[in-house]
Amino acid sequence: MSASLRKNTCAIVPCFNEAANVARVVKAVRKHLDVCIVIDDCSNDDTAKAAIDAGARLLRHEANLGKGMALKNGFALAAASGFSAAVTLDGDGQHDPEEIPRFLKAFETGHFDIVLGDRMGDLAAMPGVRRLTNLFTSWCVTRMAGVPIRDSQVGFRLIRLDTWQSLALTGRRFDLESEILIKACRNGARITAVPIRTIYKGTENSKIRPFADTCRFFRVLWRCRNA
Repeated sequence: MSASLRKNTCAIVPCFNEAANVARVVKAVRKHLDVCIVIDDCSNDDTAKAAIDAGARLLRHEANLGKGMALKNGFALAAASGFSAAVTLDGDGQHDPEEIPRFLKAFETGHFDIVLGDRMGDLAAMPGVRRLTNLFTSWCVTRMAGVPIRDSQVGFRLIRLDTWQSLALTGRRFDLESEILIKACRNGARITAVPIRTIYKGTENSKIRPFADTCRFFRVLWRCRNA
């Protein structure tokens, strides 16, 4: 990885009540990237303090706005700070920061606009319901995007910020991640994937709301279909 790539790429970590995990994530990220931006989505624990103490740059929401808005505001801050690309990963430890160099290498050598993590080579570690859901949603996103996408729901990804800025996005929660892929691919974005580990720690702390987020996913498909 070139020094300029490290300098021009930051990490964006959306968090809600991740005081127990975020410091470890930030410290691991900063082995590979100089700047880690944590967006605290109005947590009611010590997420903000843990992130700052670990060396993160913090952006805090005064109301809970959802993961999509956290990503939007994180990307806006990254672009305003002069970065050209950003790696997104979750603050709960279900993405391994030690895999960041895979994204950077693919981005640097392949001239891609988006690099996705791909967990589909490690299905045994993925809970059955999540596996079926991911297969189905990835099939839907592939149909809408016109580009094969094996793991559309993964939050571990790298995106070129001028690609991000070219998209008119309406999603505010988990639906935003599918919307980005559909609209970017339709705009001609070059996309690839790198294999990553599948890490699940149980569903007790999941931020996903199955019914509401499924409805949002189908609304995104409908909006994109009629765009």
